Amino acid sequence: MKQMEVTILGQSYILACPDGGEASLLAAVASVDNEMSAIRDAGKVKARERIAVLAALNLAYQLADRPTTPSPRGATAHAVGSDVQIDTMLARIDAALGSDGHLL
Repeated sequence: MKQMEVTILGQSYILACPDGGEASLLAAVASVDNEMSAIRDAGKVKARERIAVLAALNLAYQLADRPTTPSPRGATAHAVGSDVQIDTMLARIDAALGSDGHLL
C-alpha cells in the first residue's frame, strides 16, 4: 500500500492507495474535485463540509442511476478463476463416477 498526495478543492490530502490503483484513485479524486468545484462555483454553498456532502450525494446518485448490465460469464478475473475451479471439480466428479455417467 502506498500513499499519494492529492488536491481536492485546493486542499491537499494524503491518501492510501493499493499498488496498481493509482489511476483509479486519481480518477476518483478528479470526479470529487470537479463535483465540489461546480457546487462551490455555483455560489450557493460556501462551507466546505456542506459542499463535500452535496458532492458525495450527487456522485452517489449518479452511480445509483447508472443502468446495470450483467457481465458476460467469465468477464472478470474472479469469474474466470471460478469457472476454472468449477470445471476442474466437475472433471474430478465425472472421473469418480466413472462408467456410472457424467454429472453434467
